[in-house]
Amino acid sequence: MQDTDLIYTDIDRYLAEHERKDILRFLTCGSVDDGKSTLIGRLLHDVHAVHEDTLAATTRDSKSFGTQSGELDLALLVDGLKAEREQGITIDVAYRSFTTARRKFIIADTPGHEQFTRNMVTGASTSDLAVILIDARSGVVSQTRRHTVITSLLGIQHLIIAVNKMDLVGYSEARFDEIRGQYEAFARQLPSCQMEFVPVVATTGAFVVERSPTMQWYSSATLLELLEHAPVRNATDDGPFRFGVQWVNRPNLDFRGYAGTLASGSVRVGDTVVALPSHKASRVARIVTFDGDLDVAYPPLAITLTLEDEIDLSRGDMLVSKQTLPIVTKEFDATCVWMDDASPLVVGKEYLLKHGVHTTPVTLACVVSRLDIETLAHAAATTLHFNEIGEVSLLAAQPIAFDPYSVIRTTGAAILIDRWTNQTAGALMLRGATPPNARWTAKPRSGAMNVNPSVVTSEERRTRFGTLPRTLLFYGPHGGGKSRLARAVERALFDLGQIAVVLDAHAMRQGLSRDLGFSREDRSENLRRSMEVAKTLNDAGILVLAACSAPDAAVRDAARVLIGEAQFIGVHVDAPHSDDARACDAPQARDLKIGVLDLADEAALGRAVQAVLTTLAPRALQ
Repeated sequence: MQDTDLIYTDIDRYLAEHERKDILRFLTCGSVDDGKSTLIGRLLHDVHAVHEDTLAATTRDSKSFGTQSGELDLALLVDGLKAEREQGITIDVAYRSFTTARRKFIIADTPGHEQFTRNMVTGASTSDLAVILIDARSGVVSQTRRHTVITSLLGIQHLIIAVNKMDLVGYSEARFDEIRGQYEAFARQLPSCQMEFVPVVATTGAFVVERSPTMQWYSSATLLELLEHAPVRNATDDGPFRFGVQWVNRPNLDFRGYAGTLASGSVRVGDTVVALPSHKASRVARIVTFDGDLDVAYPPLAITLTLEDEIDLSRGDMLVSKQTLPIVTKEFDATCVWMDDASPLVVGKEYLLKHGVHTTPVTLACVVSRLDIETLAHAAATTLHFNEIGEVSLLAAQPIAFDPYSVIRTTGAAILIDRWTNQTAGALMLRGATPPNARWTAKPRSGAMNVNPSVVTSEERRTRFGTLPRTLLFYGPHGGGKSRLARAVERALFDLGQIAVVLDAHAMRQGLSRDLGFSREDRSENLRRSMEVAKTLNDAGILVLAACSAPDAAVRDAARVLIGEAQFIGVHVDAPHSDDARACDAPQARDLKIGVLDLADEAALGRAVQAVLTTLAPRALQ
């Protein structure tokens, strides 16, 4: 019995079967005039998803707005805006739905014109599959490549390439194979995905829903058959638990619930969850819905959670699995599609970052690279213009919790908003936390500038001060006595008639680094600023003793590069609290290792000072 026959014979069974059908969300994209709207109109028409009154109105409108010489223009079933009908192009994203015996479909008809690429990004962000149309006469063009790249960036791993208007090239199999070769040569440079090719004629319906004798050389599936058998991405109920708080529900003194949509994973009553960014833990007491409490919930269900403990949670915070935590940071990298046609992306400018329901100011730290759509090569860049795609690093005013977009699309997506116009300026696919040494290699925002060299030579300074300039970095876990040892070495050098300057991390935080906290990124930046000061002092012929925790080996390596291998000496000062959460990476083999330093033992401190002087003497002292 056909699915539609059940409507008349057993409506309850029909509704039950209809409810169990999975949903495939897909979009159509490609260059302007490739026939996207006509293809969707034909698809809706041939699966009988168009009401008679709508079809009659479209028939009338075809005489006024149509592009088929008065004949039925199926594109008008999708292009509803007056401007779209007058120009014969798609401007906005049009969503249509239909169902077959196998599954339900939601279509996003996206614009092909380059000016409306941002609308295409909107449609692709929620799609599981993309139908990329190619005009058989034009072949693969720039906008085809752009849309392919964007679908790849947005995590769409199944593409159907529909070569349309085959009737205008004489239904040529050779032309179809030529276009297929062009597209595959380009697409193989992108992350691997499933690609299927189908020749179609949207105006007549050949190989859209029904087969056609016009292309007997093609024996594979029609477009509809490919859509019906395409794998549907399952809801991320097998991923880590992620729940963004949209609203704190407090109707009375006896109830406090946190309402939102489950983005990933599953949650059960009794599960231990962690609130971010506070990192407070609690257990789920109830899962509340309009229809009653649940024992377990899966995405994308909208639910209200109550917790056993009273913890600080507000709109924009996130509840996550205790076992698998997301990235929580203020500095992060992302792929950006720039959508603002009025102004380019500006390094140092402050935007608003909207991530889920959380909105926070964010500053663009740097543009890492720009993607060349034609060659897929990444080139150095300082900005992004309208429709350009690039890799960027950003600094948020508040920590955000996210997963890489490639892992969880919901928590890995964000947008940039222009603070003055309140317009969406860019789409972001978050990739991960910015490496702690990224600022060390960032280019100056001012660009290249001429620096006047000193008129005093290094040899003249050496003769005057009697020493070679060096930077000693005293690093190690918190509480190890780095600053005390640096001060003691300063005293010893002074007594020997040598000039040395101590740069203490805590003193830096009172001045140059007063804007920094104690996160991993902030510690790295505090050390970078300290090393910039140290380099300036070294250039002036002065020896520097810098005391910083510097927990990351990569950051210490960056400091060594900044100062120079010949002028840098690392001194690792251990601490009695070896299990300290802030303990640093293992010291490098070439560094001096002091061991646990008992600050109350003057003799031990003296031995440590002597060890530093012994290491320093042959390298820096006369």
